[in-house]
Amino acid sequence: MKNILITSIFIFSACTILSAQKRVETATSQKQFTIENCVSRFSWEDTVKTKVGYQFWFADKEFLDGRTLKMSVVAPHSATHPPHKHLEDEFFFVLEGTAEFYLDGKTKVAGPYASFYCPPNTEHGIKNVGDTELKYLVIKTYLK
Repeated sequence: MKNILITSIFIFSACTILSAQKRVETATSQKQFTIENCVSRFSWEDTVKTKVGYQFWFADKEFLDGRTLKMSVVAPHSATHPPHKHLEDEFFFVLEGTAEFYLDGKTKVAGPYASFYCPPNTEHGIKNVGDTELKYLVIKTYLK
């Protein structure tokens, strides 16, 4: 399981590093980074309630050139929204619970430490099919 996680992280990093390098150079030259604004800690006060749980943005799209890191928490047997498409790609990474991943009409169920890549313009979704909360990270870059 650890090898799959490490491989997923490596592939994601390798695929994005070259295309992101110029954006980072531009964005970082315009922003002062400090330990205070580079470390984000969960706080209940900053969560955003959804109809089936809550979300917390560790890095919102204003932090750095549209790249985001969000944690979503979904109640048992629920989904934040139905499958959908958008221009951006994104990754989901399950921390706790049981997720059903949906991609272009097919599904796969997975638990903690599973990742799910959603290519641009593909119908995708994630829902909680377990009896406990589903907690997962969303990594996405919003287009400008």
